[in-house]
Amino acid sequence: MTPVRVLHFVTGGFSGGATQVAVQLVNAAREGDAIEPLLVLRRKRHADPSRIVELRKAGVPLELVAGWSHAATISALVSVCKRFKPDVLVAHGFSEHLWGRYAGLLAKVPHLVHVEHNTRERYTAWRRAQARWLARRTDRIVGCSEGVRQALLAMGMPAERTIAIPNGVRLEPFADADAHPFAQRIPGIVMVARFSKQKDHATVLRALALLRARGLSPPLLFAGGGKDLHRKPLERLADELGIAAQVRFLGVVRNVPELLMTHQLAVLGTHYEGMPLALLEGMAAGCAVVGSAVPGVREVLEDGVDGLLVAESDPVAMADALERVLRDPGRAARMAATARQVALQRHGRALMNRRYEGLFLTLAGRG
Repeated sequence: MTPVRVLHFVTGGFSGGATQVAVQLVNAAREGDAIEPLLVLRRKRHADPSRIVELRKAGVPLELVAGWSHAATISALVSVCKRFKPDVLVAHGFSEHLWGRYAGLLAKVPHLVHVEHNTRERYTAWRRAQARWLARRTDRIVGCSEGVRQALLAMGMPAERTIAIPNGVRLEPFADADAHPFAQRIPGIVMVARFSKQKDHATVLRALALLRARGLSPPLLFAGGGKDLHRKPLERLADELGIAAQVRFLGVVRNVPELLMTHQLAVLGTHYEGMPLALLEGMAAGCAVVGSAVPGVREVLEDGVDGLLVAESDPVAMADALERVLRDPGRAARMAATARQVALQRHGRALMNRRYEGLFLTLAGRG
């Protein structure tokens, strides 16, 4: 039986989880024989071209389409569809899910899937209307967490076709986490997140200043890229708060598993999430994790059991949670161990891959 052809269309910006998930699904399909995948990236002006080179060197089947206008994107993607002839087109993330599905309809792709990766996006009334119109012509609308599914339903997406497939992370890079006992790790904080309006680095900085006043001065590492527009004010804030010596702005790093497995705390300050991959990685690394209590994070952490939840944009609550972890390393170690087991059992990418593969095969009549 010939493989089911699945085309994944996503932004080529590499700044969020949507591209990570699409790449992972393509790679997972390459390891089997049920699905023939193709990754199609929408060009972004500021994207790092080395990422494209890396994917191609790794053998990822990849095409780029124009990104300078929506019409150009749709036209180029229609051409790709006519060549590849996918059975299923999967359009990931906002606003790519709009242009991807328009192209799929024009190219007469048999089955369309929309994957939403956040609980909050920049929907105007017009784009929300487009999403609803496209939903009536889409086989499945997938939220990357139950929180995202609920947000989709609140937008008016059809309940009978709107499902949740939680994101997962690669567990292999964290296989040696148990070789780094919690007590022997650096009692410092790692936050892996790009600099953007979505992420709340400022609250973490203010919490660090409060901790300093309480006699605690843990190092804080910010790992992630993003625009100077968002990073520079945070650097100034660290200076104004008198904590610049404690904070390191690392930029994009390629040793995230090592950073996490050698530090005790993984923190995610955020205003909204889909399914936070960085937090899942912190759990898999055996860190004590602290996250803002927003949809997407709330369904990952059980407060006081495998992590701590704090009110959004509340530096005092964040400082209180961090202080609890730093002053009671025994309890923190127990939470970290529980978090690691939860990540291993529930949040591996193998489970996510199986769920998506089952969906694609079912849509193509092979389920």
